Amino acid sequence: MSLGGGNSTEGSNAGGIFVQFNQDCTSLVAGSSSGYHLFALTPDDGVEEIYASRSGQETCLVDRLFSSSLVAIVTVSAPRKLIVCHYKKGTEICNYSYSNTILAVKLNRSRLIVCLEESLHIHNIRDMKILHTIRDTPPNPRGLCALSPCVDHCYVAYPGSSAVGEVQIFDAVHLNAKCVISAHDSPLAALAWSMCGRRLATASERGTVIRVFAVPERTRLYEFRRGVKRCVSIACLAFSACGAYLAATSNTETVHVFRLQEGGERAPDDAAAPPEPGWVDWMSQTLSAGLVYLPAQVSDVLSQGRAFASAKLPRAGCRAVAAVTNVSRAARLLVATSEGVLYVYALDAADGGDCALLRSHPLLDCAPPACDGRPGACVRRLTSCDVPAVAAGCSYAGALRGRHPDHMTESEREHELGAALAGSPPRGAYDIRDPRHFPPMRAPDAAAD
Repeated sequence: MSLGGGNSTEGSNAGGIFVQFNQDCTSLVAGSSSGYHLFALTPDDGVEEIYASRSGQETCLVDRLFSSSLVAIVTVSAPRKLIVCHYKKGTEICNYSYSNTILAVKLNRSRLIVCLEESLHIHNIRDMKILHTIRDTPPNPRGLCALSPCVDHCYVAYPGSSAVGEVQIFDAVHLNAKCVISAHDSPLAALAWSMCGRRLATASERGTVIRVFAVPERTRLYEFRRGVKRCVSIACLAFSACGAYLAATSNTETVHVFRLQEGGERAPDDAAAPPEPGWVDWMSQTLSAGLVYLPAQVSDVLSQGRAFASAKLPRAGCRAVAAVTNVSRAARLLVATSEGVLYVYALDAADGGDCALLRSHPLLDCAPPACDGRPGACVRRLTSCDVPAVAAGCSYAGALRGRHPDHMTESEREHELGAALAGSPPRGAYDIRDPRHFPPMRAPDAAAD
């Protein structure tokens, strides 16, 4: 979930910084003129800086694999080079150069995708070898693509046309084309996968209608109307982890949240499951019952779902990326902007409506001061945690033997990748209600009594 929903404009620092949530929305990254920063979300609606690269190189793209130590980076000074790092060790594991500018980088636990304007490169995350290249794709100057977070349905979605909203679905494990979805009449502007990899959200450059499809069945499951304005640019689409909500940001100051009432997948603990149908659902059913008596064009517009909830940003025009998640079992809407500020909103899971601003956090020193939603109240939740970085071009294994990383053996590289792919325990305050914060408990044996 990144600025621009996978577009190159999402990741460029022009007019602001690069900001992106990781795949399960437990942390976020920010690229700046001095390097990149990693932040963890805490159970008290706070944010903690866990790493700052301080490399001195302006970062235009950066993506972290879930809560692991693996980070993929592209810098402004070398836009055709992908650098894969172990951030905790401050080491460079490997790097790859491409024939053109890298517009987007996507990760899951099985694959790494590099998107160029007219090609897609698929790497095996375990050894970073290139498995397949999709060549001669339709011109994609914004680098629009999306990779499913789920390895069981490891699909890549990208534009199949530069003239209409056609989506190509490619199986990144079996390395074959899966299906084609005719999503919109206008060219695509945003794509997003649900956590299960079976739902794909799409938006076009027209920006008024958002659709959700089942993959690979190509069935249209939902259709939402964001508004009636023209020339609205959708910047980001993002499913909640439970699959019950879909957030959308645009170049306006309003962030919309839509509720998927019927087919949403559930999180493992079902913590974010939507409540029983309320008055909003009753009104929707009543309206749908009367659509058969209206002209087709009118009924099509009225049958489209409306936003379940919305939040207002302080100003319009800032690129923003959103996430819907749980903080201490309470639903939250998180919005990070290219100004370098993270906004935390309360999301009423029962009635929706206007989301109240709870906190705002500056991600970088140049960002505006943070506040907790109360007039005149400012807080600073960031804790710098600088890790000494090894000089560029020297990996951990290579440094031990006094050799350049290009001379690293395959076994050494795989060892470094395996160490980086290992997950990290949750950071911040421990929540006694969250089982992830504690080891499993076993009842004592009867003989021990």
